[in-house]
Amino acid sequence: MPYVALPVETRASREAGAQAHWAAIRARRPDLEPAVALQERLISLVVGLAETVEHGRLPRLSLPPRYVAAKLRKGVPVMSAEPIPMPTPVLAPTLLALCGALAEGGAGEAARHIEEAIATGRLEAGSLLSASLARDQQAIRTGGVHHGLAPDLVWLVAELAVSPFAHALQRTLVDVPGRTDADQALRAALDGWSHGYCLFCGSWPALIEHWAEAPTVGVLRCSFCALAWSLPSPGCAYCGERGAAFVSSIPDATHPDRRLEACGSCRSYLKAMAVDDPAPFPLLAIADLDTMDVDMTAMQSGFQRPPLMSFPLGQSRK
Repeated sequence: MPYVALPVETRASREAGAQAHWAAIRARRPDLEPAVALQERLISLVVGLAETVEHGRLPRLSLPPRYVAAKLRKGVPVMSAEPIPMPTPVLAPTLLALCGALAEGGAGEAARHIEEAIATGRLEAGSLLSASLARDQQAIRTGGVHHGLAPDLVWLVAELAVSPFAHALQRTLVDVPGRTDADQALRAALDGWSHGYCLFCGSWPALIEHWAEAPTVGVLRCSFCALAWSLPSPGCAYCGERGAAFVSSIPDATHPDRRLEACGSCRSYLKAMAVDDPAPFPLLAIADLDTMDVDMTAMQSGFQRPPLMSFPLGQSRK
């Protein structure tokens, strides 16, 4: 099951799931209280924006199923090089609110400078959001430096603000239960996806989930739009290594539900964890915070997360 359709979530179910997970983290790791408190504010803003976007009118996109299927067969994500109208008036208020939350949560003047640059138009919100949707990390970093802003923080606020829109588009364009015969080419292309990057936006997965109903199947979850998919066989999601250089281990015996997948070929890593149910958008970030100990183990051993892929139209990753 390469592409996996997930159930539709409501604001209430998202908020209930988030609160339960945060309570568990607080009980287990009181030292993470400042990080949890900041994440609560950020995710609350994103969840609220997600409800607005999902109940609004999404742009009409001319992406016929056969055209999308042709891109996927070439290894090119659905959104790559597509001119997608950005609902900037809907997203911009949350973009500014995220800057404020980060400023109060520890980012201080660095976040305030970004907020001011966006509010005054020195950093154009629509262009920033469009670059984030296109996963153009280089453009955002370059623009941030040009304006004397912290580039990583600019990337973060833009990603958080546009992710509800990306998730809603993903559900509209890719979630295809009950397709007609005319759309079977798309269904086949989705089922045939075998790459470690997201078939919709091209982002790397945040982590791998092993669901209780199918514990032996690793489901990759996109760090941006939360799409779920699996690979044909165990191996490195980044370079495809499936030999002895790819190792899956339990770094902490007290947490057998958490695994570290490390690749000696490309020196990259990915986290995997056993869960009862898939995390809804945008709650993957909570699981990411909850497994920071696995990140530390990986980085101390010299492994890292690779940069985002780039996708010239018509080219695929070998």
